[in-house]
Amino acid sequence: MKAKKGFNLREICGEHILIAEGKENIDFTKIISMNESAAYLWNKLQDKDFTTEDMAKLLTEEYEVDQATALQDAEKLAKTWVEAGICEG
Repeated sequence: MKAKKGFNLREICGEHILIAEGKENIDFTKIISMNESAAYLWNKLQDKDFTTEDMAKLLTEEYEVDQATALQDAEKLAKTWVEAGICEG
């Protein structure tokens, strides 16, 4: 997988919001908000090819979470990102 270019994560009023830049990415029907761990992954994975296993490894290194839970969460998040059109599978 790879995060699509043209999206930048910003912190607005304490919320992590993904902002589309460039007219090819503008879709005002969706606003993408990320929790702290999703924002952490987004920042770590920019401009890299990655797998859900890579995502899970980052989660276990940063947070107190076991591998199985991290992998399950990573798979759900990756699916959400692909469906939202911000990541290519």
